[in-house]
Amino acid sequence: MAAPNTALRAVRTGMRMSQDDFARALQAAGHRVGEPNDANKRLVQRWESGTITAPRPVYARALEVVTGLPISLLGFAAVPVGHVAGDEYGGHDLTSPMSSLATPTPTSKPATVHSSYEGVWLSRYQYYSSGRGDSFAGQHFVVLLQHGDRLTARSLPGSAASSLSLDLTVDGAVVTGTWVEQTDPAGYYRAARYHGAIQLIAEPTGRRMAGKWIGFGKDMDVNTGPWELVFRDASTSKATLDRYNTSAT
Repeated sequence: MAAPNTALRAVRTGMRMSQDDFARALQAAGHRVGEPNDANKRLVQRWESGTITAPRPVYARALEVVTGLPISLLGFAAVPVGHVAGDEYGGHDLTSPMSSLATPTPTSKPATVHSSYEGVWLSRYQYYSSGRGDSFAGQHFVVLLQHGDRLTARSLPGSAASSLSLDLTVDGAVVTGTWVEQTDPAGYYRAARYHGAIQLIAEPTGRRMAGKWIGFGKDMDVNTGPWELVFRDASTSKATLDRYNTSAT
């Protein structure tokens, strides 16, 4: 008897999607990346029941786009193909450099020609808190997936008390998109949800992106601050992600 794919079901239900909703999202993702698919409720049921233990490549890529997770974390038996914050008050433009934070040494030698941003990155941003009268840094290890010119990044749950997601588009060296952070339920912001826009410039090595975020405060003012992504590892295997699923501070 086939073993149910409880990991995929947990991800889907965590996204508050029915099987029909999930299938429609897969179809929409396929159209966005230029790979239409015929996902339907029955196919999702067969994945979750374990009747189908590995999705076809076109569905594997759509699953990654929709969930923001590598296929290796979605409970399938095998991967058919390889993968070639906010402030509580006021409006503040935080322009101080992030030099006080040690820059991690890349684990791989920078490539002369960069073709993919996929892998594990260290995300770091700074913001000013009027309520506490000081600036703070937020750090997460994120797994970044790439499909064409679209990038999705999701924080590893053990890397910080808050959760972070980025949805980005690459245009040459310019990376533009949106961010969402769900803050620590036990922290200063008590599970508040913040979101905004972000624009970064990718270095020629492809090993660092730096720019600024913009977002709202509780007094409906607009805040900005520096944000950077620093490359750590090209692999998105479960073993690699387990290794980085630890505090980024």
